[in-house]
Amino acid sequence: MLINGIAASVAGVVSNQLVAKVHTFTSPFILSGVLLVASWFMIGKLWTENYGAQDASTGVGKWDILQLGRLRQAVDIVRRDPALLVLGLRQTCFEGSMYIFVFLWVPSMQEASPPGAQLPLGYIFSAFMVSMMIGSVVYTSVVSHSLPRSDAPLVLHAKLASLNCLVASLALACSFSTSLPQSRFWSFCLFEACVGVYYPVQGMLKGSMISNDHRATLAALFRVPLNIFVTGIMLTGISENRQVVFSACSLVLAFSSLMTTFVIVPRTVAMSENPPLPRPA
Repeated sequence: MLINGIAASVAGVVSNQLVAKVHTFTSPFILSGVLLVASWFMIGKLWTENYGAQDASTGVGKWDILQLGRLRQAVDIVRRDPALLVLGLRQTCFEGSMYIFVFLWVPSMQEASPPGAQLPLGYIFSAFMVSMMIGSVVYTSVVSHSLPRSDAPLVLHAKLASLNCLVASLALACSFSTSLPQSRFWSFCLFEACVGVYYPVQGMLKGSMISNDHRATLAALFRVPLNIFVTGIMLTGISENRQVVFSACSLVLAFSSLMTTFVIVPRTVAMSENPPLPRPA
């Protein structure tokens, strides 16, 4: 996360300087295309293809192009464990709000700025990426200082997940409730900091609550409602209804916080008090 944040921050600064030099907003996209082509050559040269393997126990193999067999298997797993359903809904709510934010932050900042003002969008993007890195650092600091004398690691992460969704909800609520560009900018920075906390917390929860045998299968299932959520919001014309969309995202994040508090936190407490027995070798 730290390396990705640094690379993204540098990219924002370079993009802003490039636009200022050539006076066209297409220049960063052209440069990114060049880098993508270079990456394509490097991947083709250095990486080997992973074709997967036949799963004899479930009959799900590499010829299941649409992965319908894996999705049916994932639905059966989630049906038996409601906590996994909430974990998937939490991913849909947070990541869906994050992807929608990607589409809306530029017009939202332009709306709050004086007419005709040229915003340094590259620098603003870099500030968001720095905020995300700060969120990752805050997560590391909280975990390292709380674990020796606090809850079990899994319980702490569940509580952090609930608090993080609540803070992200408040950040988006503050962003559309003000017309000042500075206030909107700092609200967006706070939301990006929550993104930096989200990924390690969600990774810890999924790694602990989902067995290795089912992790890839459930990951495929969790992507389905996420894609439906984002696509549905996009089809409503988000550019003309930014306040409504941000309000909806704030509400689903608050709902995610409540569901995490009342479902996932008790489950992690039970898992910490009664850890599963190791599998026999």
